[in-house]
Amino acid sequence: MRRPRIVVIGGGAGSAAAVAELRKQGFDGSLTLVSAENTVPYERPPLSKGFLLGTSGQVPVKDAAWYEQASVELILGSRATRLDLAARTVTLSGGAVLGYDRLLLATGVRPRVLPGLDGDGVCYLRTGEDAAALRDRMTAAGHVAVLGGGFIGCEVAAAAVRLGKRATILEALPTLLHRALGPELGDIVAGIHRDEGVDVRTGQQVLGVRPRPGGGVRISTAVGDLDADVLVVGVGTVPNSELAGQAGLPAGHGIEVDECFATAAPGIYAIGDVAAQHLPGHGRRVRVEHHDTALRHGRVAARNMLGHREPFGDVHWFWSDQFDHTISSAGLIPESDGTGELVIRGSLEQRSFSAFSLDGDRVRAVISLNRPRDVLDARRLIARDHSATAGQLRDESLPLKRLAAPAVTAT
Repeated sequence: MRRPRIVVIGGGAGSAAAVAELRKQGFDGSLTLVSAENTVPYERPPLSKGFLLGTSGQVPVKDAAWYEQASVELILGSRATRLDLAARTVTLSGGAVLGYDRLLLATGVRPRVLPGLDGDGVCYLRTGEDAAALRDRMTAAGHVAVLGGGFIGCEVAAAAVRLGKRATILEALPTLLHRALGPELGDIVAGIHRDEGVDVRTGQQVLGVRPRPGGGVRISTAVGDLDADVLVVGVGTVPNSELAGQAGLPAGHGIEVDECFATAAPGIYAIGDVAAQHLPGHGRRVRVEHHDTALRHGRVAARNMLGHREPFGDVHWFWSDQFDHTISSAGLIPESDGTGELVIRGSLEQRSFSAFSLDGDRVRAVISLNRPRDVLDARRLIARDHSATAGQLRDESLPLKRLAAPAVTAT
């Protein structure tokens, strides 16, 4: 009797979590993981932090020996190039054709590449190989410029300063982290970077980049030129959904999946950064690019691939370390009104606060600076029935956990 085969396409943390969960749940069929990279799946968050500083290496989610012990076939350095839904096969870049009974797409995202912003002296950051090349360039550089004031850009600039380099952030929007935090909170983060010595230039439109005589790059902006030894571009990502789109699966802004990670094709699931998931109650599809989310996606999807029907309802959570400060968040803020009016607990001036977004009497999201305990409590609160007012959230003498409704016990 033929053993069932599950194929996982993608070499990120979600893929590693999925194959581990499949074996944990007792799946004893053929299990194959295909990755375009030449190494086993690893942790990406350190790449823009400790890895650049030399305090962290490339940390595998599971070491190579685990895959051998768990009888997981690894096909590394190979891309999936064609998906045939009718034949239930995936063709790889080397020409191999893999049949599958169930397929998990965890193809992730890639950096958005801007026209004309490439060549020697220009770096993008996504993979371990990218990070190693950037670390070498930063070690030799005197001045590191960053295009984009999002999380990656801010973390790279912070690492550059920690390495004793000059650092400049060029951001087209009015503040750093503008889309994630809004103008008021983004200004606070910009102030942190300026206090640490980063030259933060907001409202800056980059017109072009050209090689500089003697090495490095000359960056042309609307207000003049800037010379740097290396330019790191961090202006967003593009989901790697082409494989699914070629096969006819809905994949406009990510591979569309339901609350259980199932795509429109029987037996095919998608997780992680590439998955545009339907979340009941949010009125939209959500694509979340966070390490912790990818891990939890992988575990839930694995169970669903084995016949469960387990909706993913975990509260999204992420963090970012910049200098000696930690930004963290839980929940999802609706796109329709951005951050909207936020309720502040703590002190903006002292850079120790949590900003809550309310929907009626429910907390729907929190963004925190240097108050991780608030985020942990709010994450639990969002997942439970609760009632909260702006006054209660501002009152630091009132523990957040007291806002949760009493648990109902069976009689």
